[in-house]
Amino acid sequence: MRDDFSRSVGHGALVRPPEGAAPSAIPDVLAGHLRVLFCGINPGRVSAAAAAHFANPRNDFWRLLHAARLTRRLLEPEEQWEALDDGIGVTNAVYRTTPGSSDLRRSDFAGSAERLERFARELHPAWIAFVGKEAYRGAFGERGELGVQERTLGATRLFVLPSTSPANAAVPWDVRLHWFEELARASRPRVRPAVRAILLDRRERVFLHRFVLPDDPGVWVAPGGALDSGEDAEQALRRELREELRLDGVELGPWVWKRRHVWFWPAHNRTYDTRERFAVVRVPDVRAVKPTAHDALFAGADAREEYRWWTVDELERTRDEVAPRSLASALRELLTNGPPTRPIDVGR
Repeated sequence: MRDDFSRSVGHGALVRPPEGAAPSAIPDVLAGHLRVLFCGINPGRVSAAAAAHFANPRNDFWRLLHAARLTRRLLEPEEQWEALDDGIGVTNAVYRTTPGSSDLRRSDFAGSAERLERFARELHPAWIAFVGKEAYRGAFGERGELGVQERTLGATRLFVLPSTSPANAAVPWDVRLHWFEELARASRPRVRPAVRAILLDRRERVFLHRFVLPDDPGVWVAPGGALDSGEDAEQALRRELREELRLDGVELGPWVWKRRHVWFWPAHNRTYDTRERFAVVRVPDVRAVKPTAHDALFAGADAREEYRWWTVDELERTRDEVAPRSLASALRELLTNGPPTRPIDVGR
């Protein structure tokens, strides 16, 4: 299984604001293994009122993201969480709201660098891109030129973009778009077709597994993985079931779900655009499912594999991370109403 181990987190920040910092009016849009985590300077009043990043209609941020093909479609600020499906997150160097960035004090940036370092260490984004030179200078106390920076945060690389604020209108659209396109090229993911099995037993329980590391509980996922060269989807899924579960000769049901997400795998130092298809596979006797340990090599030397059969009720109650995030509701819909006429998108 040359696969993503989907150790992504759900909505919301894992890291608290620095001691004594004012809470942000805008939630951080975060997940693990992002393609790019964008860092603005601080919330303006329009964004604070909307509880959404870059909400001023004159701010070009969301338009530039789409024009540079960093998002599949043009997102409105209130749709900011959907950027996670494209491997895009958003935070700010300073949490305090001000009428303009010129109203910030040096003390407002206290703890900013440390917080970004923690994001890099715990969430492993491939890039952190600063939207404006002042966001970078405020965080690190040094000037940064546009483009790739020499400074890194562990494996996370840093990039400085022009500000997208209407206050930076002297910088024309074409110049700003150029730098967003440079970032898109530097962070471009590799397309990765993949397949997974919705493996169900007689009690309508679904089989999931995860890899647990000392500092990472992992995410429960359905068995499957990437297509090998020359394989079609059915061949790949049958191979994965043999390799992972010693399960052979099963009947593959309909392809019912699809999922696309962009994520960074530090072990490979590469960003992937994974495009998955899910097929129903029913197993009359759970004793036929015999998980193997060969995938621990891909997860890491310290990884421990766990697996279990889940009911929908258990999935709805669990606090563990599962992928896709909509797994419980999508599975309940499938079991209640049967297969859809065409695969439905179940999101990240």
